[in-house]
This record gives sequence, C-alpha cells and structure tokens, in this order.
Amino acid sequence: MRENKSPDHFTLEVALTGLAAVLGFKFAFADFDLAGHLQHEWQMLVNLFGLLMGFEILAKHFEESRVPEALPRILPGEWKGGFVLLCLVGVLSCFLDNIAAAMIGGTIAHVVFKGRVHIGYLAAIVAASNAGGAGSVVGDTTTTMMWIDGVSPLAVLHAFVGAAVAIVCSGLVAARQQDRLQRIQKDTSGAAKIVWRRIGVVALILAGAIATNVALDFPAVGVWVAILLCAMFTKTPWSGLRVAWRGSLFLVSLVFCASLMPVEQLPAASWQTAFGLGFVSAVFDNIPLTKLALDQGGYDWGFLAFTVGYGGSMIWFGSSAGVALSNIFPQAKSVGAWLKHGWHVAAAYVLAVVVMLLTIGWHPQPPHKPPQAGPPTPTAPATPPR
Repeated sequence: MRENKSPDHFTLEVALTGLAAVLGFKFAFADFDLAGHLQHEWQMLVNLFGLLMGFEILAKHFEESRVPEALPRILPGEWKGGFVLLCLVGVLSCFLDNIAAAMIGGTIAHVVFKGRVHIGYLAAIVAASNAGGAGSVVGDTTTTMMWIDGVSPLAVLHAFVGAAVAIVCSGLVAARQQDRLQRIQKDTSGAAKIVWRRIGVVALILAGAIATNVALDFPAVGVWVAILLCAMFTKTPWSGLRVAWRGSLFLVSLVFCASLMPVEQLPAASWQTAFGLGFVSAVFDNIPLTKLALDQGGYDWGFLAFTVGYGGSMIWFGSSAGVALSNIFPQAKSVGAWLKHGWHVAAAYVLAVVVMLLTIGWHPQPPHKPPQAGPPTPTAPATPPR
C-alpha cells in the first residue's frame, strides 16, 4: 500500500500529470461536471488518503514494537525456515499493509540468508504479502477501497482460501530454491524485548477503524482519533509521514483517474473476467482495475480481491510491494529473471483459482450501492391515434 519509490522516479508527478490530462480530455470532449463528480467521490478519496497515512503510522508502531526483530528466533533450520518466513509475511500482511509485510520479510531474509537471497524467493515474499492482504480490508489498498465503497469485510474473507493455497504452493518451491543458494543462518545470541505498549497501539488503531466504519461509514476518522489519543502517552513516529504523503497521494490520484474511466468498457463481471484481471494486474496497476470493478458491480468480491491482489506478484513492478522490495534487492528489477525464477508465483495463482472455484465457487453479489443518476433518457413522442 505504501509507495516507497524514491522521488527521482517522479511517480507522483507522473500520476498528477496523467490526472490533469484525463480531466483536460473530459472538459474538452465530454459534457463533464467536475463538481458533481467530486460530490460523489470525495468521501471515498478522503477516506482512502486518511487510511493510507494512518496505516503508515500503524506500520511504524509495529516495527518499533520489536516484533520483527524477534521473529527470526522462531524460524526452523534448512528450507523449512524459509517457508515459515513466507507464511509469517502472509500473516503480517493481514493486519499491516502488504508493503510493510514485504519489507519486514525482505529485511529478515537479508539477515538470515547473509544477503544472498534468490530472486525466486524475493518473488515469493511479494506474493505472500499480496496473498495475505487479499482477505483483509486493512491488508491491501484494493480491499481497503472495497471496504470504503461499501463491500462488507466478510465478503472478502474467502480470499484467504486462495491465499493459503498460493502461499503453500509458491512457498515450498521458493524455500527450496533459497536453501540451495544459501541456507538459513540465525543469530540467537540476543533476545529482542517486545514493546507491548506498541502492540496495544496497533490494536487500538485497528479497533478505531472498524468502529467508525460501522458507525459513521468513515473508518479514517477512527484511525486518526486512535492515533491522536495514543500520541498522548506513546511517542508517535510522525517522521514517516514526510515520505508517506507522496505515495498516498500517488495512489489516490490513480483511484481518481479510474473513477473518470467509462466502466462500460469492462467485460461483463464473471469468474473468467476476474481471472483475467489477475494477469492484467501484473502489468497494469490493480488500483484502477479495482475501482472500475467496484463501479461496474456484480463481482464475487473475495474472488476478485485475490485475483487482482495476488496477480500483481507475477512481475516485480506489478505491485507496490514488489517495487518497494526491489529497492532493497536491485537484482530483482529484471522481468526476465523474475519470470524465469519466480514461475511458481504464476503456477500458484492458477492452482489457487482452480481450488477456489471447486471448493467455494463463484458467488457474485448484487450492487452494494445505488447507481449514479444519469441524464434522463429521451423517449419518443407517443403516436396520436388515427
């Protein structure tokens, strides 16, 4: 969810330029009412920006709880240690954002594998982080968007079925790839002392998001009320916001651009469409795809959450988690190497979709919000009787 690319990539500038171009096209060639569009979309955009910024604070509190430092001590030896680490990344992504989970997993991998991390294993870390976030409305930007838009958190839970299959399938292969390159080396000399106050802050922020979403349909309010309350008795890592605002605004710009696209150009909602969108998300950002699907309606949201969330793992730049992790491991910035050594990510995607169809099936939901009111359709005048 957090965009960790350095400013020299100009991602925010490109997104804002694209948004300006889309708006210019709308004004020039269409009868576009910007004020009316903003009246319909402002709450979702403000909510998303507030949650992204708030989750940055949540992730920093979790990191400063020293839990990530304690995790390597519980890893078993040989290839099993690499596999357990991938499972932990998936679990962390359920309540942290997927980028934070991938970065924690990558940092631990860099330590326990002495800097020699296989590209196939890096692909598996990204895949595990995206899979874990697919079934949680606080685990990925796409599922957070669904939640803000009115989709029930319970409606995406069954994405965990596909996530579990994908993590096991990809993880077993990747762990053995990594073990052949570099066996796990753990330093058990020191014991990190967990800061439980920070864990309590994380729990309070998540509780605030859930409470205000139910009561006010505005989860960002609860997140920031909890952050400000906790700031009175716990040092808050405000410094992270200096970087996070760029990534948050970048993602919000993509969502706003997607809201301006004609939804009728999407194929009809079906499991085949959702399956295809997973492959599209490997080369095209999954946030606009999710926004278009929400506007269209009629999807099985848990199925879609898994496909668009996990699908971006198939190429390193297909998700923000992959982009962020590649900044630590530059060798990952090769599409050919990612596809060659991370082939198991795509194989796991196909297998997970098959398992979901056979065990759960495709259960599309009716539109969760009323359609936007459009201009009245002109009718032909009645023919007078002869």
